[in-house]
Amino acid sequence: MAVTFRRSFRILPGVRLNINRRSWSFTLGSGKGPRHTVSSTGRRTTSMDLPGPFGYRKTTTSRGRRGGR
Repeated sequence: MAVTFRRSFRILPGVRLNINRRSWSFTLGSGKGPRHTVSSTGRRTTSMDLPGPFGYRKTTTSRGRRGGR
């Protein structure tokens, strides 16, 4: 079994700092409505939960510090 490290801290209502072994990210937004995530690797994700088995996610990646891994 692989050992993983992931932590999530609530900074303000609707703002979270997520830390894992390779990067960190900020998530803005709450459970209702869209959530925007910006990662230290250059990835930006917008996601939204929709009713039923549906969900929406759009991810854009720019070649950041890690060369777009």
